[in-house]
Amino acid sequence: MMKHAVDANLARLLITCPDRPGIIAKVTTFLKDHGANITDLDQHSTDPENGTFFMRLEFQTPHLDMSNQNLEQAFATQVAEPFKMQWQIHYAAKLKKMAIFVSKYDHAFLEILWRQARNELPLIIPFIISNHPDLKKAAEHFGVPYHHIPVTQNTKKEAEAKMLALCENQVDGIILARYMQILSEDFVSRYPNKIINIHHSFLPAFVGANPYQQAYDKGVKLIGATAHYVTQDLDMGPIIAQDVIRVSHRHSADKLRELGQDVERTVLARAVRAHLEDRIIVDGTKTVVFEQH
Repeated sequence: MMKHAVDANLARLLITCPDRPGIIAKVTTFLKDHGANITDLDQHSTDPENGTFFMRLEFQTPHLDMSNQNLEQAFATQVAEPFKMQWQIHYAAKLKKMAIFVSKYDHAFLEILWRQARNELPLIIPFIISNHPDLKKAAEHFGVPYHHIPVTQNTKKEAEAKMLALCENQVDGIILARYMQILSEDFVSRYPNKIINIHHSFLPAFVGANPYQQAYDKGVKLIGATAHYVTQDLDMGPIIAQDVIRVSHRHSADKLRELGQDVERTVLARAVRAHLEDRIIVDGTKTVVFEQH
């Protein structure tokens, strides 16, 4: 497996708190006083009066005057608590470990593996889980272990237990690259805002099998894709990324499917990258996504 080129000195700070004057000054002064060099900063407020403030900040760590652990403890007491912050610091050198779940459709699955192999997605893929054996050879080509765990109505509980056993202490999150099974509430609760799903953007219309044929029959003029975090509400989790393309009466149902799958794989890759680079803050039922400049 290829080694990822990551900035081992890079850290990312995510903050959510009630908006008030002085937040940016307090945060940046604290980091400057402890030897951090801030290289990127982005922020958003829902309302300048009594709104919620969101910030993402990148900084370099080689000249810090204390350990990462001590820095976090000092930040908690000196900055976070007075401003009532919810916050996280992530270190780029610690790559996220994300399993891929897939069924038979291979477009989104191969996109993630290809981009990871090209060092475009800074993650570790410990293994792939599928309810079908079809994509095992493709996984072997990329050198990733492939676990075939069949799922039926009668074996769903046992299958999920096997999946959880594989994931426990081995993954930070999961990419559903067209995994055509519904995960239970118990499973989803183990990875809050850490399971990313991709689907076509016809929902809530054209539910069920063959949505592109349904879209063709209705003469749609736009098709697209949505990537979101998985919650207990099916396909209703906080949206991370979306895109659409225009189509016309000249496109067959098969062509709609081809075009739609192109959008699905690029939107999924965009969402996964945003997650890996800590660009997402979940705000209730929606997200704040700080796009790369």
